[in-house]
Amino acid sequence: MGLPEVKENDLVPGGGSRQRKLLKDVTGENIASGLISSTLVMTGPAIIILQAAAAGGFTDQQTIAWMFAVYFFGGLFGIMMAMRYRIPITGGHSITGVAFLATVTAQFTYPQLIGSYVLSGLLILLIGISGLFTKIIKWVPKEVIAAMLGGLVAGYVVQLVPAVKAMPAVGGAAVISFFLCSRYLKRFPPVLVAIVVAFIVLLVTESLEPSKEIAFFLPSLQMPEFTWLGMLTVALPLAMLILSNDAAPGVGALESSDYQPPIRKIISLSGLFSMIASFFGGQSANIAGMMTVISAGPDSGPRSKRYMAAVVSGIVIILFGIFAWKIVPFIQSLPQAFVSLLAGFALIGVLHSSIQVGFSENRYRLSAIAAFIVTLSGVSFLHISAPVWGLVFGAVLARTIEK
Repeated sequence: MGLPEVKENDLVPGGGSRQRKLLKDVTGENIASGLISSTLVMTGPAIIILQAAAAGGFTDQQTIAWMFAVYFFGGLFGIMMAMRYRIPITGGHSITGVAFLATVTAQFTYPQLIGSYVLSGLLILLIGISGLFTKIIKWVPKEVIAAMLGGLVAGYVVQLVPAVKAMPAVGGAAVISFFLCSRYLKRFPPVLVAIVVAFIVLLVTESLEPSKEIAFFLPSLQMPEFTWLGMLTVALPLAMLILSNDAAPGVGALESSDYQPPIRKIISLSGLFSMIASFFGGQSANIAGMMTVISAGPDSGPRSKRYMAAVVSGIVIILFGIFAWKIVPFIQSLPQAFVSLLAGFALIGVLHSSIQVGFSENRYRLSAIAAFIVTLSGVSFLHISAPVWGLVFGAVLARTIEK
């Protein structure tokens, strides 16, 4: 069944009745879903970006550039795709990609990281154009990728325990609200409720003093440096994480809601927007898996109008990116235990789904456990990080021992 396309006069001032119709398409359910999906990517993922930037010794300007690039271009991607195809294709950036980068930023210079981001976006673009997306995902078993991802994020999630011990009032309230919401308020994402409750209790019980003010920086082009090591240890695994943990779930959510997503264009434009974002300091700007799941779901209103949830989400995160220079000092003033608490809650869903996919079947049990353990170890060798070794060992075992 064909889907209507947005004509040129939909996107320009004076577009007439069609433009007015777009405004009428917005419903309260669209707005609620858009706000929920954007909040998910503006809380935990933003915290992890700051952690990765601190690990790499980034300057304030480089950190602000990273925040601006991923949120501005990610939001722009979502708005353009949703308006073009009238499908809730929601844009953002890869939270799993950021979690991976937190393990490697200290091993490369800033220009080398920018070069790796560019190559990652180029890989995604070429894969989208060639139609190799499905073939690549099939070559590396999804169980191995999921197990590697589980080992990667497990280190963040287990920090919930010492964080709750360090801040019992805040952590306890967040944990209790998470479980209560999981049981009684299933319409609302438990992670989002826990984060909101944690913020409220923190503001009531703690006196926060914002860190030093950061001067406003105009977005500027960042010069890349390309290396083979960056290609193998950053660009390739980053591209695979984006494709497997953002593109695949996002496309799957759209198809399960009976949409007909233009898969090649979604992947190709995710690569193109990621390349643009990389020149401004960000690692990606792509279809966001979990955000698309929320926007495409039945809670987003009538199926024909759900694309507006993606538009609302895109507008919110664009504003977040533009004002990152004001928001980052507040985030930096948060206690470290609270930051660990937010990051842990933000990745609970990722850990759960990764373990479920990686170990639910016996087909690649040995490969999955190898990928999980090697990644969880955090040991790097030959300047290659543990997640990459986990992916390599898991894939080799899957294609030899367990073939």
